[in-house]
Amino acid sequence: MITCYLALGSNLDDPERQLQDAVAALARLPHSRLAAASPVYRSEPLGPAGQNDYLNAVVALITELQPLALLDALQAIEDTQGRVRGERWGPRCIDLDILLYGDQRINEPRLQVPHPAMAERNFVLVPLTDICDPRLVVPGGSDLATLAQRCPTSRLERTRIRLKTH
Repeated sequence: MITCYLALGSNLDDPERQLQDAVAALARLPHSRLAAASPVYRSEPLGPAGQNDYLNAVVALITELQPLALLDALQAIEDTQGRVRGERWGPRCIDLDILLYGDQRINEPRLQVPHPAMAERNFVLVPLTDICDPRLVVPGGSDLATLAQRCPTSRLERTRIRLKTH
């Protein structure tokens, strides 16, 4: 069993429901257990102008799934929830990303872990530090607290939304 951290984001089709549905689907993954979920944050969108704000969170998943099998499972959840892969950084009903997979570094054509952009995204680092020891050293990098301090700031608001982990 390995602990991995996953980022969740949505800005279309009832984002709160999309996050709740994704967490419920993650909890049903085989050989896996959802261990924690961060508070939900509202963030300004990256990418094309005119998008709605995003709702973002991070969950901890303890799993026996290998990294590419986990990626396939996440993409299947996205597809089930209606994700259409189009414009880069465009609006989406659900986005699920593997941030960390234990202490492993993965560099495959389909998957890079640690997530290559996580150090630049406060909407990932802040919720990650909510559920993870800020002293955790990201493989090949700094500890989470240092990454969060160095991260470019953009509007990020903690909401009252709580994700149901069981």
